[in-house]
Amino acid sequence: MAEQNPRRVAGQRRGPAGGDEEGVPRWLRTSAGTTWRLLVLLVGVGVVFYATAQVKLLFIAVFIALVLTAVLRPLVDIYAKVMPRPVATALGLLTGFLVFSGLIFYVAYSVANQWSALSDQFGAGIDQIVDFLENGPLPFTITNDQIGHWIENGQTWVQEHAGDIASQAAAQAGSVVEVFTAMALALFSAIFFLARGKDMWTWFLNQLPARVRSTWQTAGGAGWFTFSGYTRGTVIIAVTDGILAAILLTIVGVPLAAPLAVLVMIGAFIPLIGAPSAMVIAMIVALAANGPIQAAIVGLGIAAIGQFEGHILQPLVMGKQVSLHPVVVALAVTAGTLTAGILGAVIAVPLVAVVWAVYSRLHTPDPPMVEEDDEAVPEESEDEAEPA
Repeated sequence: MAEQNPRRVAGQRRGPAGGDEEGVPRWLRTSAGTTWRLLVLLVGVGVVFYATAQVKLLFIAVFIALVLTAVLRPLVDIYAKVMPRPVATALGLLTGFLVFSGLIFYVAYSVANQWSALSDQFGAGIDQIVDFLENGPLPFTITNDQIGHWIENGQTWVQEHAGDIASQAAAQAGSVVEVFTAMALALFSAIFFLARGKDMWTWFLNQLPARVRSTWQTAGGAGWFTFSGYTRGTVIIAVTDGILAAILLTIVGVPLAAPLAVLVMIGAFIPLIGAPSAMVIAMIVALAANGPIQAAIVGLGIAAIGQFEGHILQPLVMGKQVSLHPVVVALAVTAGTLTAGILGAVIAVPLVAVVWAVYSRLHTPDPPMVEEDDEAVPEESEDEAEPA
């Protein structure tokens, strides 16, 4: 009995060129296969986002705990050289708390100490701004009566919506409780991460099959290296931005230079938009308290600090730990903001950086393409082009 050709059964019609036995083109089969795989991937990503949203408090607490661990671990390691690890952990957390508390105390003291002079400066600055809007060289004029009318409209709107505002404030009371719960859980987790982090990671690896432990260890090492480098680098850059902003605002004579510098430092934790937004607030304060010239000087200083951060601080501090293109950073910040607001903007970039670091460590890329020079013509082609 003659064997049938496995590639083509006798008596069966061949489909169109490049198609299968049923006449479906090969490109359509390939596109359909790619499409359903992408759909499955999108469903998986959606499930992850949905699950994260259901336990958002837990996710936030773990993220904050990892941030605290990344920032304080070098200090705890130094303390652990001369004392037991648990004592070093407690001392490291106490040091971080004292630094943060001292910063808050300094800001509050600065505001209280400058409040009386600040109110007078703001009053004079507002009068200058109103006079500039009424009699300045602008193509339009805004009178004092118009400003008063706008203020009255704002007061009327607040009175009409007072009930809604009160209900929203009451609804936010639960959020305050959630914030304290997340902070307490984050602190509790950070204590164990700092004291027994390596032991916990080793225990987790031992629960996995032996054949996949090396892969998980490699991926975990690459992810933690990137996350800790990004976190510590962001802290260093934020502190540097705050110091530069304090120097600039103090030289220009802007009131509340210290609180505004702290605001700039906090804003630096939101990539691309945080620090510039805080600096714009500083410009508004300078405009109200000192006039347009000082506000313009602050604006030029903002641009200089931004250039210094982008071209010197970021490459010097981050190095090769976080190698993301600025377009990827912008897209990640936008997606995080649309998904989870300010919190999403803060955590989007480190998460994308960790995912990319793990992928780059586990992925073996093919040899890169060699760009062809259109103007360069091979010698063989020139010989063949010559007429016989």
